[in-house]
Amino acid sequence: MKREHVVPLSRQAVAILRELHEVTGKGAYVFPGVRAGRPMSDNSITTALRTMGYSGDVQTWHGFRTIASTLLYEMGYSSDLVEAQLAHKQPDKVRAAYDRAQRLEDRRAMMQAYADRLDELKTKVTRPL
Repeated sequence: MKREHVVPLSRQAVAILRELHEVTGKGAYVFPGVRAGRPMSDNSITTALRTMGYSGDVQTWHGFRTIASTLLYEMGYSSDLVEAQLAHKQPDKVRAAYDRAQRLEDRRAMMQAYADRLDELKTKVTRPL
């Protein structure tokens, strides 16, 4: 996108990244590729999903953004916050030219609520009937 994108993270995401740091070390990428100095490729993520049994019509790597967007809208968050978190450009070109607000505090709270909701959903799925 050729522009900086700040991504507020939930406590859960930070904990996972700290665990990953044990594996990936001090490299430039959270998910390094097999070639030095490069991030993991889209194909690697697709292969990982297929290995876990997800066909392309069930889940794609980009589909995680769709899940987040849908759930955040269902939770009642505004399009300003959701679209900013997904790094989407504003459709209103005049507004986009002047509005540089990142809404980090609101986005941080939104992402914490999203992570908490995912934890709730995970509990419902893994709980015995």
